[in-house]
Amino acid sequence: MEDKEVYTSKDNSDIAMPITKNDNPERKHNAQIVYPIVSNGDTIGTVILMSKEAKTKMTEAEKKVAQSAASFLGSQMEI
Repeated sequence: MEDKEVYTSKDNSDIAMPITKNDNPERKHNAQIVYPIVSNGDTIGTVILMSKEAKTKMTEAEKKVAQSAASFLGSQMEI
């Protein structure tokens, strides 16, 4: 989150990024996208999309949804 980088799991074979403090990093998640919310140059949170189904890949459509949501939320915090 601090690096303002987008994370997308690949082919559901990577170890997914832990989302919560108690999340086991060894556990395999379904596909996920983590997109930072940036406001006034600072990262203030993230938009996280996770699939419920096994063997699912995140596509460009899901990446754009996360990007749009993060952009909208970041712009709302600047007001």
